[in-house]
Amino acid sequence: MAKKERLKVRQQAANERIRNFEEVPFGYDDNEAKLEASRCLQCKNPTCIQGCPVNINIKEFISQIASGDVAGAIKTIKESNSLPAVCGRVCPQETQCEEKCVLLKTGQAINIGALERYAADWEAANMETKAQVITPVLGRDGKQIKVAIAGSGPAGLTVAGELAKLGYKAVIFEALHLPGGVLVYGIPEFRLPKAIVKREVDYLKTLGVEIQTDVLVGKSYTIDDLVQDGFQAVFIGVGAGTPSFMNVPGENFKGVYSSNEFLTRMNLLKAYKFPEYDTPVKLGKKVAVVGAGNVAMDSARVSRRLKGVEEVHIIYRRSEKEMPARHEEIEHAKEEGIILDLLTNPVEIISDENGFVSKIKCVRMELCEPDASGRCGTKAIPGSEFIMEVDNVIPALGTKANELLTTNVKGLKLNKWGYIEANPETGATSIPGIFAGGDISTGSATVIAAMGAGKKAAAAIDIYLKAK
Repeated sequence: MAKKERLKVRQQAANERIRNFEEVPFGYDDNEAKLEASRCLQCKNPTCIQGCPVNINIKEFISQIASGDVAGAIKTIKESNSLPAVCGRVCPQETQCEEKCVLLKTGQAINIGALERYAADWEAANMETKAQVITPVLGRDGKQIKVAIAGSGPAGLTVAGELAKLGYKAVIFEALHLPGGVLVYGIPEFRLPKAIVKREVDYLKTLGVEIQTDVLVGKSYTIDDLVQDGFQAVFIGVGAGTPSFMNVPGENFKGVYSSNEFLTRMNLLKAYKFPEYDTPVKLGKKVAVVGAGNVAMDSARVSRRLKGVEEVHIIYRRSEKEMPARHEEIEHAKEEGIILDLLTNPVEIISDENGFVSKIKCVRMELCEPDASGRCGTKAIPGSEFIMEVDNVIPALGTKANELLTTNVKGLKLNKWGYIEANPETGATSIPGIFAGGDISTGSATVIAAMGAGKKAAAAIDIYLKAK
């Protein structure tokens, strides 16, 4: 009979990890991976696959791990997913593949994410990465057909990998100096090390993917420039990087950072290594993060690790039950001593005589009928205002589309929020040959959702180019 209890992943103790930026979970070793994989019932109808946005053959790769064929397992995974080491770390499996696991009916789901990470890490440690031999798809001029990809986030990387496997020349244009998009500028080192992202990007290069950094599509090149340069199709996967704010008095005071700015400076500019890197972010003893999504948890947990910070608060207008962050991230935050100020909403930021944040004025909230999102609505409790002393405020309230590219493409249809209108099954936009996917078409979502969109778009681009 299969073992019913899910094998926990070993991790750093909270009192140790708040003093470093090293990965929190250690991952399974060979024996642990076999034990966890052996719990799989190998269902005739593996419903877990239905929950995977990129349709990994989960049943097969887990069976291979259980039998000790890890090389076969990673091959199986990479048939559907070019970024397994990333997905194994940051994909919300608990609401996708694991939610469909049959074992949930009698116990705990298979730890699919940890097994995927194990296979990817095993490959890096035991197998040499070699250039792939792929037959190129040639145009009428005898040259390999080129596809341009704007943005190297999860959607762009997935499109590039899938098209490269089909024989197209996929060229990614990335605005920043490192490829990876939100994987490198948004997710902290202790959740997703930059070396892991680089490893996945290097794998795509073995497929023939070309990456040009420091190129801002919409400014360095327009979409028309790319078409005139011989690209037969263009995929737009630039994400949604414009921060949202609270729109309360005092939001322009010194010491207020959008979560985008804060995490980008910490990740890409390595501000957490000051003075080794001369890119500090000025934080005082008390930091307040507003919001309760994964980005809010990241901002709070990064702050907790910085020298001089003694207290970190997460301010959220609903209760813990409604927090949109992954359960694992919320638990890690609480273990690390981060204080949850629930049913609380900021109404004003107050500064000292020099214009630096010194306090934040909040109001107590109560839950009421569900709002448009399906979650409980909230309303302020009259006369419940109070003041907290803080040195910094970090709003982490989601993002919006960056208009630099989208508003400069003639004929490109946008929705009322400024996102690109794209067919969710193909990524096709209002302009033939122009495709889009990920956050730039859906708004802020998960890494794996963007990858799923990228995979669908790649298949649609292949069909489009063959017809053309």
